[in-house]
Amino acid sequence: MRKHHFRNSYLTSAVSVSLVLCLIGLECVLLLSAGALVTRMRENMTVTAVLSQEADSTQCARLEKILDGAHCCSSYTYVSREQALEEHISSLGEDPSAFLGYNPLSASYEIHPTDAYSNPDSLAQLAEHLQDLPYVTEVLYPRDLADLMSNNVHEFSFILLIVALALLLVSMVLIVNTIRLQIYSKRFIINTMTLVGATSWVTRKPFVLRNMFMGFMAGLVALAVLSGIVYYVDFRLGILLFPLTWQNIAFVSVIVLCSGLLITLFASLIATGRYIRMDNNSLYEI
Repeated sequence: MRKHHFRNSYLTSAVSVSLVLCLIGLECVLLLSAGALVTRMRENMTVTAVLSQEADSTQCARLEKILDGAHCCSSYTYVSREQALEEHISSLGEDPSAFLGYNPLSASYEIHPTDAYSNPDSLAQLAEHLQDLPYVTEVLYPRDLADLMSNNVHEFSFILLIVALALLLVSMVLIVNTIRLQIYSKRFIINTMTLVGATSWVTRKPFVLRNMFMGFMAGLVALAVLSGIVYYVDFRLGILLFPLTWQNIAFVSVIVLCSGLLITLFASLIATGRYIRMDNNSLYEI
């Protein structure tokens, strides 16, 4: 009967630890997703370099060579005069060439800066550099949006970090209490081992190894649950919740597994140490 009770208690602890590790994994997923969202927003910011009407293919090739060698540019797109006219007609429903007799629109380059160069100062320097080119007549970019993102990204990241640390603290407390309740039923065995002369590590060792194994298995279960959640959200709902790169997958896996091992290790050491230091009378009072 006691063995059956211990197995139920161990299984309950394993399930509880798995749920808590799922919470830790979700924290990592949300942090990585927020970071990827900010990066995409920055890289989707467009700097438009409007070319002069007299710009030829040689000058376009020169500009493309400059952009290819620039570290601040992640990608660019050439928009010809004909494409600009088609986009104008499609968006406004009017054809200016019909009553002017010629296409008044100019060719342009839509430049997407890298994440590191999407701050207001770097964008201003890029615009100034492009404006100095003789075949570029105007440089346009969303200055207000760049200022807004620059001011709010740091604050948003700080808030996310505080929330993640708070959730991590709650997760650690839940795991420690779960393991403490599990070891509570074995407090008399711990006390008996101490009375017969067992050292502190000999007394702790079986509990530490058992709970660390439980933490590792709980981490694998948590990763399986997280994989199911990410698969459902990404492929079933069509929402890009988590960038599926090897770096991100390895990061979340290491965090979840290491959290399971380290938290169960310290929780086992703390809980067993408490009962090792207790005298016989105190064991009946708790």
